[in-house]
Amino acid sequence: MRRSIATVCLSGSLEDKLYACADAGFDGVEVFEPDLVVSDRSPEEIRALADRLGLTLDLYQPFRDFEGVPEALLEDNLRRARERFGAMERLGVRTVLVCSNVATATDGSDAVAVAQLRRLGDLAARHGIRVAYEALAWGRFVDDYRHAWRIVAEADHEAVGVCLDSFHILARGHDPAGIEEIPGEKIFFVQLADAPALTMDVLSWSRHHRLFPGEGAWDLGRFVAHVARAGYGGPLSLEVFNDVFRQADTRRTAEHALRSLVWLEDRAARLPGSPPHLRRIADVDEPLGFDYVEVKAEDTGQVEAMLEQLGMTFRGQHRTKPVRLWSSGRARIVLNEQHARDEAPHLAGIGLQVADAAAGVERARALAVRPAVRRTQAGEHAMAGVVAPSGIEVFLDDRPPGDEPAWVDEFRHGHDDAGRRPGAVTAVDHVNVSHGRDAHDEAVLFCTSVLGLRTPPATEAAGPQGLVRSQVVRSASGSVRLSLNVSPPGVSHPEHVALSCDDVVALVRRARERGLRQIPVPDNYYDDLRARWGLDEKTLATLRDHQLLFDRSAAGEFWHFYTPRLGNLCLELVQRVGGYDVYATDNTPVLLAAQDRLDHDRGATVPGR
Repeated sequence: MRRSIATVCLSGSLEDKLYACADAGFDGVEVFEPDLVVSDRSPEEIRALADRLGLTLDLYQPFRDFEGVPEALLEDNLRRARERFGAMERLGVRTVLVCSNVATATDGSDAVAVAQLRRLGDLAARHGIRVAYEALAWGRFVDDYRHAWRIVAEADHEAVGVCLDSFHILARGHDPAGIEEIPGEKIFFVQLADAPALTMDVLSWSRHHRLFPGEGAWDLGRFVAHVARAGYGGPLSLEVFNDVFRQADTRRTAEHALRSLVWLEDRAARLPGSPPHLRRIADVDEPLGFDYVEVKAEDTGQVEAMLEQLGMTFRGQHRTKPVRLWSSGRARIVLNEQHARDEAPHLAGIGLQVADAAAGVERARALAVRPAVRRTQAGEHAMAGVVAPSGIEVFLDDRPPGDEPAWVDEFRHGHDDAGRRPGAVTAVDHVNVSHGRDAHDEAVLFCTSVLGLRTPPATEAAGPQGLVRSQVVRSASGSVRLSLNVSPPGVSHPEHVALSCDDVVALVRRARERGLRQIPVPDNYYDDLRARWGLDEKTLATLRDHQLLFDRSAAGEFWHFYTPRLGNLCLELVQRVGGYDVYATDNTPVLLAAQDRLDHDRGATVPGR
């Protein structure tokens, strides 16, 4: 199906938006009337620009507060429509969006709405224009798409049909299955938006908190499948009101938007009974595990010292690059000093073990994700990679589970025996990635659409400098977990790599003997543990003496600690006991406050990249 987007989704001038939409790969756009009003280009110039860019102008919107009004006001509304139709003819747009009346309607009878829409249809037909009537979720008398369709069906006018908007339908909890009862030729336009599950007035929810498909709580794949089964063959168009998107980079948002639409059509195409004209892209299975984590800096010496304190094994330097490998069990940390002038330690990349790397790359290409390119010498193992929204490079390696990757041989420094000792690091448990608020939704979509990960509910934690929002994305098995964090504006919390072990007490004892420092935990925290969990004095003493944090769920326990930051990175050591499968979010404020105290005590600005 053709892919379109409303210009209201993007920042910038109308011309900027058209260029961005064309570059991203959209087929057409909805022209939001205020974008035209403030433009210094004539409608004819906008039309010519769209033609040159290969874009169709699919919809002119919105036309508000038309039906259900007294006769005198109706005449004025028809005058307004006549003027708008003139502008549409100059633009070359043949469909107008008419929203159900929210402000001026005084008569809620369907008969009045039917008669008045017929008159609008007569006027539109004389200009070669179609009217797409949409039930707004906060419409005064019409707030249900099924009600809007009954009015359109009764009007029985060739120039009057319905517009179906996923937000207005799903925000009210209406069942979209009824869409299949509407003849496809009477569905004049389809608008799509996702949204988080919020409890608030629907108007504010709509105007500020819509999301692109795949980023919210709704099953839009099923919605699109209903539309397709009804016989609709027009554009699938995004209409997303969101304060972040309308302030973000125009081109990046357009690329992000198209990715969501490609993902959505693929998702709908996979549902039973979906029509064949819905396009599918390459299959992707969720990752099987972490292959490696890459840390980059001009000087990685301090990170190496910390890994040695934790008992990990140095596997040697790469034979052609200033890159070193440390490992223990299935945990592999790559330290990269290549092209890192003036850079403090930071998370630069992750490798993921997958069943089919070629299929993953093909899917990423279909989703217009930027490839990550690295030079390899003859005889070196080549892996395909992509760049995540945060800038981290993600490389895919398809090797049998349990096998050591082929690229490890390029370091030539013997075998890892650290992971066999009791209390040793055994694997990468999860990776915490930080990014700005404007990249968060894009990052979630990247992880779900490209990597095939799942999204449990998001959480928030209070730190000394404001709330930190966290969204975990993970595989079903838990072998891959990424925590996507958004810090308050102007605050730089470190990213961290969490390493798992089977005896965190033994590990921290040996690491301390080698000089490891930990994030200090206040005594008040342990008093709180006693109150919350009723821990015995021996367990509390063990936790306090080793500066360990603790959490418990119905399935098991979680013991962990953090190292101080090095640049923009810290390490977390974790032990999951029993079936514990969450992330001790109640401990996050303790971490944030302790890190803040350490940063303040150092009296230095937090290092960046």
